[in-house]
Amino acid sequence: MRNFFNFLKSKTFLIQLGLALVVTVVLVFAVLQWLKNSTNHGEFVEVPDFSKLSVMDMRKSVEKAGLRYEVLDSANYDPDYPRFSIIEQDPAAGTKVKTNRKIYFTVNPSGYKKVTVPKIIQVTKRNASSMLRAVGLDVQRVTYIDQLGKDMVYYVKYKGKDIKPGDKLPKTSKIELICGNGNIPDRAIIKADSE
Repeated sequence: MRNFFNFLKSKTFLIQLGLALVVTVVLVFAVLQWLKNSTNHGEFVEVPDFSKLSVMDMRKSVEKAGLRYEVLDSANYDPDYPRFSIIEQDPAAGTKVKTNRKIYFTVNPSGYKKVTVPKIIQVTKRNASSMLRAVGLDVQRVTYIDQLGKDMVYYVKYKGKDIKPGDKLPKTSKIELICGNGNIPDRAIIKADSE
């Protein structure tokens, strides 16, 4: 035990301890300098506003600002933005970021996605309208024909053409419902008279 305490007081141990402290300080200083240079400490770039830019224009602006980018999946179509333009970005415009930071973009698709026309034949006008709204279609007009079922849907039209349940239409399409007015069709009366 006495030899151990004598070694701790020896000149050799104190020199080695001093050298170890100097090497540690030099290493910590070197690592801090390397981190400062490699992370561009204190250097920031302001993120530009990319909204409504085309993807090609966005690429040029990103490269000019010294940033990187990634395009995420397209969102739902937004008619307020041009087709294939930027509708969202993360981080937001005006945010201060490091050089070479990745910016994430959401692009406006070319149009509304298509939805399936639900089974609304022989359904009341009110229920049919609710079912259509639920999938993203709008009733533009209701036309009545002589059919016994009052307010019952007999046909569905889109841009003047008959459509069937299961057909695909762009979301927000305006369709026409052909419903019964509660009157018996003339043909049915003629047929009954002839019997």
